[in-house]
Amino acid sequence: MPVLSLPTLSLSRLAALAFVSAVLGASATQVDVAGVKLNDTLDLRGSTLQLNGAGVRYKAVFKVYTAGFYVGKKVSTPEEALAAPGPKRVAITMLRDIDANELGKLFTKGVEENSPKSEMVNLIPGLLRMGQMFADQKQLKAGDTFTVDWLPGTGTVISVRGVAQPDPIKEQAFFNALLRIWLGPVPADWKLKDALLGRQP
Repeated sequence: MPVLSLPTLSLSRLAALAFVSAVLGASATQVDVAGVKLNDTLDLRGSTLQLNGAGVRYKAVFKVYTAGFYVGKKVSTPEEALAAPGPKRVAITMLRDIDANELGKLFTKGVEENSPKSEMVNLIPGLLRMGQMFADQKQLKAGDTFTVDWLPGTGTVISVRGVAQPDPIKEQAFFNALLRIWLGPVPADWKLKDALLGRQP
């Protein structure tokens, strides 16, 4: 009898340990930002990226969206973020309904405010395409997601609700201009800038 009971006890203990391990593992690999769960790491075209930081974009007192910045190696300054090699991602999840065309205009304004005037003429074609892409979406609802990816050799790929938009914009200067919307000298939200750079409040 004791011989039969020992394996049974061991199996139940193993099952309990496996369950606890799975729960702890799940909580250790995700970050909760305003109810949106972001993975600590992700695979982007074969490259492992880590969550550098995440936060909420506020407009007045209203939460507009969450943003997470993924990069191959942790960075703490805008200069490091722009210079970091390899793929990068900005992941956005909407926290309220918004006119997509209006959001596209805000992004364009963010680029204009954070880019050297000498670069703007080269950014205009990409901005027009991005603006049209947002206009085509009509509306983004709370819970909708989009990502802005930099893929070396491919360019900037914007995906809305998991669907990649056609015709990547090849110049890295364009991705850097988009990244400066959040990390530039006149960021969309100062607290969000600090959060994306992993700075503690």
